Amino acid sequence: MANKNLNKAKEAKKDEFYTQLEDINNELRHYREHFRGKTVLCNCDDPRVSNFFTYFAYNFEFLGLKKLITTCYKNQERDLFSQGDCEKAIYLVYKGDKNGNRIPDPEEIGIHPLKGDGDFRSAECIELLKEADIVVTNPPFSLFREYVAQLIEYDKKFLIIGNQNAITYKEIFPLIMQNKIWLGFKSGDMSFQVPSDSEPRATRYWQDDSGQKWRSMGNICWFTNLDHKKRHEDLILYKKYSPEEYPKYDNYNAINVNKVSEIPYDYDGIMGVPITFLDKYNPSQFEIVGCTESEGKGLSNGLHNAQNSVKQPIIGGVRAYKRIFIQPANTRLRILP
Repeated sequence: MANKNLNKAKEAKKDEFYTQLEDINNELRHYREHFRGKTVLCNCDDPRVSNFFTYFAYNFEFLGLKKLITTCYKNQERDLFSQGDCEKAIYLVYKGDKNGNRIPDPEEIGIHPLKGDGDFRSAECIELLKEADIVVTNPPFSLFREYVAQLIEYDKKFLIIGNQNAITYKEIFPLIMQNKIWLGFKSGDMSFQVPSDSEPRATRYWQDDSGQKWRSMGNICWFTNLDHKKRHEDLILYKKYSPEEYPKYDNYNAINVNKVSEIPYDYDGIMGVPITFLDKYNPSQFEIVGCTESEGKGLSNGLHNAQNSVKQPIIGGVRAYKRIFIQPANTRLRILP
């Protein structure tokens, strides 16, 4: 049933989004100190053509890795956009340069058959997961909840790509509140290679000179539990609170803040901010206390007025977009003179 569902996800939801090497390098350069002596697993890739494999294999000695493991789903062909029509798959193991040329040559890469199809939920792939210290990949967006749950279950460090909407999933948001997962450096627009049979779209879709199809998405995030310096930078606040500029919600016990840059420096209560706040979130500066109930019952931690049937935040009778609720942490705010 699991494999059947994965096939449906790939067919119906078009999960084949392949990450550019440039985007991988731009994000991974902020975490280099985490990888020394570690085993890295990329378990949602075709390892022979994956840019994740390329990045780690060519930077193996630079990062000081112990081992690199990559797996693929239902594929034994060298095809970036495999149709998943091979019932078995392989995994690759690379332990570093052996002949001194600092290049991952084919004879240095161990190719091993999998008994099954390479589904990340299969028993043999879970055994590879147990061996890993850090997981880095672009998992299927439609299976993001299940994928993250597995990482948490096996207590793994990770750096993965996901849709910004995943922030408010009822399975993901509690992990963010508990500081078990947070955003990486890059959030926003990213471009991905997509299969040749992808349907053209009116926006964010194009073909390059070689005929390769591309799609960009403006709401992409890196999700991680690896610490990084951006997470400890204070958001500089300059706006002063006033009831007129920051009205209370009709159905939540909090004030509304329309822009992250306009969070008032002198308000100690609970504020509703856009979900893009997480890109600036410093747990030493603010505490996350909930989000709007439309994303999952109980996630507002009692801030919602149960007498009001509308779950989205309402301001003066007008519905607003989803919000995250925050308050100052220990009232320690950086205030501009």
